[in-house]
Formats: sequence, C-alpha cells, structure tokens
Amino acid sequence: MTDVPEWLDRLAARAVHTPVPHGLRPPARGGRPAAVLMLFGEGPDGPDLLLIQRSSRGRRHAGQPAFPGGGVDPEDDGHVGAALREAAEETGIDPAGVKVLCTLPELFVWHSDNRVTPVIGWWHTPVAVYAAAPDEVDSVERVPIAELVDPANRIVLRTPTGHRGPAFKVRGLLVWGFTAMVLDAVLREGGLERPWDTDRVEDLPPDVLDLAARG
Repeated sequence: MTDVPEWLDRLAARAVHTPVPHGLRPPARGGRPAAVLMLFGEGPDGPDLLLIQRSSRGRRHAGQPAFPGGGVDPEDDGHVGAALREAAEETGIDPAGVKVLCTLPELFVWHSDNRVTPVIGWWHTPVAVYAAAPDEVDSVERVPIAELVDPANRIVLRTPTGHRGPAFKVRGLLVWGFTAMVLDAVLREGGLERPWDTDRVEDLPPDVLDLAARG
C-alpha cells in the first residue's frame, strides 16, 4: 500500500518550512555533503520512526541514536539516493519500499563537518530491520510516534559546557544532539508535538559524555 497517511502528508508539507536552528546553520562554504533518512512507517504499535544506535566503537557520534544516513558518494543520485543507500546498508531496508516525500533545508553538523540534508520518507512496504553494518550500527529500533511525543519521555539535556537542547528517552535510548534537534523541530512543525515540561533539565550522563568525547 503506497498511499501516504494524511498525518504524514501534513507533516511533510509543513516540515519543509522548518526553520534551521541557529546552531545548525551551514557556513558559506566547506563541509561534506551528507543525508539522513527520516523514515516513517506503520508498525505494530502505530505510526513509528526508524532510528539506529551507532556503534559504541565508532570514531564519531559513538553510541548515539541517529537517523540512518551518511555521506553523499559520487555514484549516488544526490541526497535522496545517498539517504536510501545508507539506510539500506545500515538497517536492511529495501529502498523500493520507500516513497520519498520531501527533503528539508540543509543543516550543518560542526562536530563532523557534514552538511546534512534530511529526507522524509513513507515506508509503505516494510521489511524486518537489523544492524546490517555491525561495525557502524549496534541496533535498530522502530520507535512509535506516540512514545516520542509523550511528555513523560521528553527532557532538556544539559552538557558540561552549559548548552541545552531537546532530548527524548524512548525504548532504552537517549536521543539527543543533532538527531533530537531535528526530530523536535519536525514534530513541532508537523503538528504532532504535545505540550511538555521544558523546565525538566537533566545533565548528559557520564557514560554518554565519555562516548561523545571520543570523537
């Protein structure tokens, strides 16, 4: 079934106008082109989103939950092709089972010097997913949207530098940093966000900080 659900059509139409957060604005030049796939589907617990947990052995963003994705290679069909290829390599999805709905404004990840274009897709023909690239991915999760927007699962995360940003606690994952900022903005602009306590502030856990410092 390739028909896109009304809620996702509405989200995609609004998400293309998502303002770029100040900390993610690309510089005038430099950075490597990259893309990530925000893949929405219909799972056993309702509408969901595909997330990976990066390998704790990785050099960059070790152990962090993220959207599947990576750098744009010369043989890719642009950002969309790169997002689908990387998602297939990392999670085992079949790109033929995905309908691409839109791309979002380019964002810049200073830590890894990547100019990232998020790609929103509808997973009309899902398959079983797994850590298809174990050197890069520790696990793969289909996280229900209901859990992502549940106020009980939302916090503001504070780093040792004092920076604060949105975060999600779902399925044993702490989603923070770039991924959480994008997800927070898309859920809000797409009209799915529920009111939550932005005064609920927690410090970045020491084990997560140690992995982040590795990069």
